[in-house]
Formats: sequence, C-alpha cells, structure tokens
Amino acid sequence: MNSQIIKLFAFIVVLFGLLIGFTSYWSVFDSESLKAERVNRRTLLEAQQIKRGTIFAADGTVIAKSVGRGKGTSRYYVRRYPTGDQFGHPIGYSFTDKGQSQFEKFHDEELTGQTSEFTSILDQIRGRRKQGDNVYTNIYPSAQTAAFDGLAGRAGSVVAIEPSTGRIRAMVSVPPYDPNTVPEDFALLNKDPASPLLDRSVQAGYPPGSTMKVVTTAAALDTGALTPDSIINGASPIDIEGIPLSNDGGASYGDISLTTALTNSVNTVFAQVGEKLGKETMFEYMDRFGFNQKPQVDLPEDEKLISGVYDGAKRVGPDDPIDIGRVAIGQERLRVTPIQMAEVASAVANGGKLIKPQIWNKVVDPEGRTLNSQEPSTQSQVMKPETAAELNTMMQSVVNEGTGTAAALSGIDVAGKTGTAEVPGSGTCNGLPNQAWFIGFAPANDPKVAVAATVECTDGFGGTIAAPIAKSVMEAVLAAEG
Repeated sequence: MNSQIIKLFAFIVVLFGLLIGFTSYWSVFDSESLKAERVNRRTLLEAQQIKRGTIFAADGTVIAKSVGRGKGTSRYYVRRYPTGDQFGHPIGYSFTDKGQSQFEKFHDEELTGQTSEFTSILDQIRGRRKQGDNVYTNIYPSAQTAAFDGLAGRAGSVVAIEPSTGRIRAMVSVPPYDPNTVPEDFALLNKDPASPLLDRSVQAGYPPGSTMKVVTTAAALDTGALTPDSIINGASPIDIEGIPLSNDGGASYGDISLTTALTNSVNTVFAQVGEKLGKETMFEYMDRFGFNQKPQVDLPEDEKLISGVYDGAKRVGPDDPIDIGRVAIGQERLRVTPIQMAEVASAVANGGKLIKPQIWNKVVDPEGRTLNSQEPSTQSQVMKPETAAELNTMMQSVVNEGTGTAAALSGIDVAGKTGTAEVPGSGTCNGLPNQAWFIGFAPANDPKVAVAATVECTDGFGGTIAAPIAKSVMEAVLAAEG
C-alpha cells in the first residue's frame, strides 16, 4: 500500500480517536460540570418545569412555594417567598439563573422529587409532570419575629435549639434580605457592604467573650480538676503569658469559689483555670462541644464556618503557640459562630449530650404521605450528666444574681452566661468596641429551649444588650410549645 495513503489513514484514525475521546469525556465523565454551566439552557429549562416542593414552618406557615407560569408544554415554575425576609436566612433562595443557597440548596433532592424514583416512574406512567416533595421545618415564626424585634435592626444573630431533639426553633441573621428580590437585585446584594446575604448564624466568626467560660467550666468540672466550690484568687490585674489581664472595670476579688467567679464573670479566675487545664484538655472539650469542625446542621458545607482559634485565615491547634488563658475567657484569636454557642448551651441543658442541630423536620410527598422524618442524632457526649447538672446550677446563679439578670423569666428558672467581647479593629464598627452575647436555656430544670444571641458593634454589654433578646426568644418558643 502506498505509504502516503497509510499515513493519511493513520492520521484519520487518530482524529476519530480524539473526537470519540473528547465526546465521551464531555458527555459522560464531565456531564455534571456541563449541567452546572449556566449556558446549558436545557438543564435550566428542565429545572423550571419541575414544580418544586413547598417549604413550611413548624406551624404550617408557607415559607417557600412554586408558582406556575404559562400553559401546556411551555408551563414553568418560579419560586416565591410569602414571608419575605423573615426566613431569608436560613432558607435561602432557588432561581434557575441565580442558583441556590442554604436550606433550598441542601434539600434540593427532596424539593425536586429526586429521592423517590418509584414515584417519579409512576408519575411518568400516569402522564404527570415531575413534582417535588414538601419539606417541613422546625422553626417557629413567632420565635423568628421575637428575634428580629429584639435585634431591632442591629447587626447580629439569634439561634434557638430544642436541646433534647436538636430541632432549630429560630435562626435569624441581621441584616436580612428578601429572597424574592434576588433575581433583580443579586449584584446589589453581593456588593452591599452590610453583607445581607451572609448568614451570620453559621458563617460569621465572632469573639465569644465570657460565654466561653461555660466551656472552660465544663472542662474543669468534668476532668475533676475543680469543683463548683473550689477556691481561686480573683485579684486584678494578673499576668497571663507575661501580659497583664484585668477584670471588667478593674474589679479585684479575693479568694472566691468557682461558682462565684462564673456568677460575676471574673476574668482572672478563668484565665488561671485555662492555664491549669492546659491546651490539650481545653481543645479536647472544645472539640466535644463541636469546635474545630463545621456545624452539623442541614446547610451546605461551603456555607458554614468552623469555630476555633485562627491565625489569619488558618485555624490553629494545641501544638501551636496559643495563649490558652485568654482562650479560656473567650479572647485571644478565638472566633465562633452563633450556632456553635447555641450548641454549647444546648449540650449543658441536655445533660451533657450534644444533639445534632437540624432545621428540617419531615418530608411529605404531594399526596400527603410522610416519606422521612427527623430523629434526634447524638453528635457527642460532651460531659458526664453530673457535670452538666453542676454547671446548670452555676449558670442559674448567673441569671438569678449575676450578670445575666435581664434574661430572667417570670416563674421560670433560667440558666445562662453573658459575654462582652472586645471587637478587634473596632474602626470597622465606627468606634463601637463590643460584641455582646448571651447564651442560656429554660426552664432550667426541664430545658425546652437553648439560645444564643449576639449583637455586633455596640457600646453595650452582654447582660444589657443580648440577654433581653434571648429572653424574648425563649418566651416565644415556650409559648409556641404551649
């Protein structure tokens, strides 16, 4: 055979091989990324033709629904959010040209009916359009409203959890946004310096201040290093890692019990406790409470922040240079999310057992059949039940006679802890120096709700700013539960 013909034949074979290879890669191996491309209009049109399931609040209030447009084969659906910004966080949005976020994104398979292939086949046989399943959440609208009213437009967040089940009863981030406006205002929302699309409850890292003393106390009691009656000197100032540390207002205490120190939030006592426990023990108990991992709530992994000690963007551990005395009082480079601190309160309230927090409650198909429902799932055994009982009593003293009296409920015992953290680089807060916190739970003897409330950029304190917010949210949850 002519050598030139052989070369031409070989060249053509190579070209066909390349063509087949690239086609196979695009259509099979890289199919998922092709579907994700916004220019792939077919995928977008298919998504529009599915009637996405409705999302409900715990009381049956419609949070998100799909509304039909057009007729026949041209019929499509668009997402609407009847409650506006009340559930912008944590529910998020779902629009074919803007994508999805938060709860809408995490539960996309249920909401588009992908979890029940048998039902999908039956629908095709019956000639029905594919339809998503409905999802009920655990959130009480009244608790959401109480949180918004308490924050009163101030940047911050509130998270409320039922300790024994992990059911999230409120999850608010301010400033909020109305998901109905996303298609038109997406660029503006992304550029807004107030960051309304940021869900502060799971994505913002704040210094926790003295609320961290609950973690430190749990570690001290559970390891047997101290008891509620252990005596420690609360003089101020003292040197911690060679740097003077003072109590709030410069108050100096003599020899006081650990309970008195928690009641009055004595910095110098808990810094000494942190140093006594050491980095390994402190980090062990932080890990048990859920620090150093992403919150296990049903939201997308890329929309959750890990609570821990940070060196810039890098998280550090017990083998790194850390001022553990200041970590123990919620200072140093510690950054936490509001949901993390709600989990701290929840674990104490639940006898030392941390239950995985969940927004969803159940999935119901269009015919009303329950396909799946949430069952409590243990995340970790943080401390012994007797340790939690001792800490519960100590936290009640904080509300009864200490820094947290503004969280007290009439006729109901409340356990809690205040926190006022200094904001690093307070120039970003127009000179307002503090991050105000309160974490707690009620009723103390049979906890039904654990809460964390925080306010950014304030000249107030945890006991005066955050505690009243937590009080109103606890009242709303308890009222909703009857």
